[in-house]
Amino acid sequence: MDSLRVLSPAKVNLRLDVLYERDDGYHELRTIMQRIDLCDELEVSVGGEEIDVSSQGEDIPQGTGNMAYHAARSILEKFRIDIGVRIFIRKKIPVASGLGGGSSNAAATLMALNRLLELGLTRRGLMRMGTRLGADVPFFVYGGSALAGGIGDRLEAIELPSPIWMVLVNPGIKVSTAWAYKNLNTGLTKKINNISILPPMAGISDVANFLYNDLEIVTIERYPEIQKIKNGLIDRGALGALMSGSGPTVFGIFPDKEVAERAFHQLKLASPEYTLFLSSSLDNEDQGGVNGSNGS
Repeated sequence: MDSLRVLSPAKVNLRLDVLYERDDGYHELRTIMQRIDLCDELEVSVGGEEIDVSSQGEDIPQGTGNMAYHAARSILEKFRIDIGVRIFIRKKIPVASGLGGGSSNAAATLMALNRLLELGLTRRGLMRMGTRLGADVPFFVYGGSALAGGIGDRLEAIELPSPIWMVLVNPGIKVSTAWAYKNLNTGLTKKINNISILPPMAGISDVANFLYNDLEIVTIERYPEIQKIKNGLIDRGALGALMSGSGPTVFGIFPDKEVAERAFHQLKLASPEYTLFLSSSLDNEDQGGVNGSNGS
């Protein structure tokens, strides 16, 4: 085996509480992350002498600017392997959208090379490598639904209803994650909303009622369009709507697939300038990035 095709799923933050700024400059988080079936596809192959990362689209980081490049380099350096790696990314997840596409691509690269090079790394070992690449990378190795602490790298599996049907709306606004955290006044966040004990979430409405994102406060103040998108999702039957991560993508949670499909088509007609996706959650058994097909 010298090539592999793998799926690289997006995520949404069903909950994001920013607790405080740490001494190292990062922020302590408590967040619930859920992988969804909106996926990039990676073709990973070994051979040659260089690490080459490419993708379609002008706004997608190429080469050393891509997290997948650094994932490949970290594997080769750790095991002192002198071989080239080629990665081609078919992008569906919007860039800088709050959906974790770059981190997911890095995790998928780690898992693919672990198989291609027969390295025998455990999931825990891959997660440790992922932590050095980015806070969300371990989650995509971990898979499923998780409650995350620290900077997002301490993970605990949780059970949520499945499937959760969503409509995602990306308005194409560029929101800097660093800007969002810098402008968040952690002293004014509602500490009563911070997660201490998770309530039972047996049904979709329980999940929708628990949606919350501290960063949304900052982003809506500068980009009121985010609130308009949330309102549009609620008006079309969403049980709840929230901005994912630092944005700008907003997702609505719907009671079932039929209502979600209807809202998706209505919003596409009403807002053709937006990028929309109809999506559902991936459960804990579907490991996404580790599943794929062998190449030549």
